[in-house]
Amino acid sequence: MRDEDDGQRRQRPEDDPGSGVVTAFGRQLKLLRTRAGLERAEFGSRVGYAADTVASIEQGRRIPQARFIDRADEVLDAGGVLRALKEEVGRAQYPAFFRDMARLEAEAGELCAYDTLVVNGLLQTEDYMRAILSMRRPLLDEETIELRVTARLARQEIFNRWPAPLLSFVMEEPMLRKPLGGKPVLRGQLEHLLLMGDKRNVELQMMPLDREDNAGVDGPFTVITSKAGEQFVYSEVQGRSNLMTKRDETSLAAARYGIIRSQALSPRESLDHIAKLLGEL
Repeated sequence: MRDEDDGQRRQRPEDDPGSGVVTAFGRQLKLLRTRAGLERAEFGSRVGYAADTVASIEQGRRIPQARFIDRADEVLDAGGVLRALKEEVGRAQYPAFFRDMARLEAEAGELCAYDTLVVNGLLQTEDYMRAILSMRRPLLDEETIELRVTARLARQEIFNRWPAPLLSFVMEEPMLRKPLGGKPVLRGQLEHLLLMGDKRNVELQMMPLDREDNAGVDGPFTVITSKAGEQFVYSEVQGRSNLMTKRDETSLAAARYGIIRSQALSPRESLDHIAKLLGEL
């Protein structure tokens, strides 16, 4: 998961649509469809997708969603052959640099995130997601934006897991003041944060503007602890990621996060302050 030279997560050829597991799934789908004697249009009608969408999936140019895989396996009487690839295909919906993190996140027993520029993806509303993704440069096409939105929404299933993981978020105040996507988008995002902060396994804290000490000056990062107690530290900048696994590095990051939490407002004070920001809009 980590490059031995510099710790940078490098993109592999199989990470791109058109190769790897996405292509393998597409070929398997086409083989099963043709063996069943179904034209793309008829098969698409049965699974609820257009023929050109089926073609894109078979050619490895589009990543199929879970509901498509389930329905295709059923229509083609594949006996679970297509469903067996669902997890790996699901990972392909994330940008290459995020896939290891997505797996760790889904299996986390505890997750602690410090964010400085935008609201953490686990806490974003759908409107906020689209606004942020639309601002990327170079521009993302609409299909990619929708794919990323779907992926982020899927990640938020972490809040519905049981046993419930312990989730802690510290956010810098300026990012909760920036009307990215417009004031209505920010209003909806702040309202969502208030709802999330009321969950028993979630602690939201805000680092206010008036703090003279802040241990987070090196930037955002996330500490993930597995159910077995193993720790990882993830950071990301400019579309590149770093996943730290060495115990001395992860222990220092966890300690740094503890200091950041102690410097921020308490969860109750933070929710009160977010409510105040909401009232100012």
